[in-house]
Amino acid sequence: MELKPVRVENPEALNFILGQTHFIKTVEDVYDALVTAVPGIKFGMAFCEASGPCLVRHTGTDDELEDLAVKNAEAIGAGHSFIVFLRDSFPVNILPALRNVAEVCGIYCATANPTTVVVAEDETGRGIMGVIDGEKPKGVETEKDQADRTGFLRTIGYRK
Repeated sequence: MELKPVRVENPEALNFILGQTHFIKTVEDVYDALVTAVPGIKFGMAFCEASGPCLVRHTGTDDELEDLAVKNAEAIGAGHSFIVFLRDSFPVNILPALRNVAEVCGIYCATANPTTVVVAEDETGRGIMGVIDGEKPKGVETEKDQADRTGFLRTIGYRK
């Protein structure tokens, strides 16, 4: 078995969600969950089928995001993995709906950070071992950092 790092291509630093699923119906069910969770959502999704024709299945409401999702799914190439790219919306708004999709087994990350997917490959295929999401910590927050954090959350409407 060989470990391979696969960097997520994300030239616009868009938010994306990388997860594990288990059934071909994922594409339709994720589509329905996202358009129901956020009316007018812009997204692209790709899913790596793990049996049968083993195709990269895809859907979305934005062709550019759908193409980006397909490109990354092909690069990762891990069976039953999926990736969703978002524009003008955030993972926090759709993760509950996505987790409620019956086929979704788990979420590896939801981020806009530079991300590397650690993939294991053997003679049968590929699987995701984990992700490297962003940078390592540079220190511990101070009282000023805490005030800045809560101020930012108020500015964007997540705190009163």
